[in-house]
This record gives sequence, C-alpha cells and structure tokens, in this order.
Amino acid sequence: MSLIEIEDLSVTFRAKGREVRAVEGVSLKVGKGESFGLVGESGSGKSTILRAICGLVPVTGGSIRIGGQPLPSPRGRAFSTQVQMVFQDPYASLHPRHTVDRTLSEPLAIHGIPGSDARVVQALTDVGLPPAFRFRYPHQLSGGQRQRVAIARALMLQPKVLLLDEPTSALDASVQAEVLNLLNRLRAERDLTFLMVSHDLAVIDYMTDRILVMQHGRAVEELSRSDLAAARMTTEYARSLFAASADRMLDPAVAAPA
Repeated sequence: MSLIEIEDLSVTFRAKGREVRAVEGVSLKVGKGESFGLVGESGSGKSTILRAICGLVPVTGGSIRIGGQPLPSPRGRAFSTQVQMVFQDPYASLHPRHTVDRTLSEPLAIHGIPGSDARVVQALTDVGLPPAFRFRYPHQLSGGQRQRVAIARALMLQPKVLLLDEPTSALDASVQAEVLNLLNRLRAERDLTFLMVSHDLAVIDYMTDRILVMQHGRAVEELSRSDLAAARMTTEYARSLFAASADRMLDPAVAAPA
C-alpha cells in the first residue's frame, strides 16, 4: 500500500477578483521509503499540492490519504506526528525572536513529550550542528545553518513523511549540495518518505526515485529516474525542462559528500 495517495486533486481559489485553478485533477502515489519529486516552472501547482496536504489551501476536489486514511480537516496534532514540511526560505520559516533551542523544543512541549534538552542536542547533532547553536538566533546563522535547523525542527516529532518545498533553492550551490546530502542521509537512516518540489531537474534527478512533471496545474508526465537519465520523455514540455537542466545533471557539486 502506498503511504501517500492523492487522487484527482483539485485546488481552486479566488485571487484579485478572478478564479485561479491552481491544481486540476492530479493523482499520484508514493510508497513507504520512496522519494517522489514534483517538478515544473513557477505557477505549475507543485507547491500547492504540498500545501493541500498540510491543509494550508482549500481542496475543492479529489482526496488525499496518508497511510490509507483520509486526512481530517483541520489536520490536528496527529497529522503533525506523521507529516512535516520544510519550506524554501529558512529565514522566513524560523521565528526571528526565538532561539534555536525554543524553535526545536516547542513541538515537544505542544505534544507533551519529555526530555527536550537531550532531544534538542541530539537533533542538532543529527543535522551536523554543534550543541552551542541551541542559544543562537536565526540572524546569527548562515542560510545553510538555518535550513539545517528547519530540518531538525521538522524531525523533532519523528514523522514518517517530509514534504520538501524547494528546500535548497535559496542556498549557494556548495551549501545546496551539503543540505541535499544531509537529506539523503536522514532519509536512509530514518526510513523517511519524501515528497519534494523543485523547478530544477538536476536536483530532482539526484534526490528522487520518480517524478511528476507539472504544467499549469496539471500532471503532464510521470518519469522514473532511469527515464530521466536516458532522456525518455514523451512530452515537449518535459523535454524542454530536461534541456534547461541537462548541463547540471552530473554536476560534481551536487554529488559532493556531506
């Protein structure tokens, strides 16, 4: 059974007085431990799918199931122990007046989980940051360090699913490689399931097992990693995305060790 099942999903809302069909009839399945990518240009609807899973945008059609169970609305605490999201901008996603310690311990306090001191230290260690970072503020960290904290926060409740919304696009290339390798290591160690959004096929190729190409809110084409590597696309849009990223597919910076 698939861990994530999305069937005929549609998301429609009004913006500036007009109706916007952000997602139209998209279906996908992600198996336990799999990494699945959503790729497409800005406005293709890929990030909206992640937000629909989290209950941040209204679902106007279709269904979303995690572990075979439909998601409640509002999502509630049980959902946050199963699914967590890492956002694109690590500075915007961290409270500027909260220390790293407060950011990481807050989910534990909300869920009544004891032993926050040890858990916070372990979380920082797991993402490659020293324990002394506990008492720093976001403005005292680099972009890569902030994103490591955001990843640590997402893992505090030991979820099985991580939703990754362009998690490295705001970072320099060398730092991007480190964070991608960190995510791959954590996925292997914790048997995590990833649903990852990117506009960059080079990143998606490195990180995911299968991808869904999206355009104007619709699913265009699904590809395996081997299809992508061999450029076996059947649609012109997918081929154009591949051509734009082809020179970076084997970029040694992306494959550098963490």
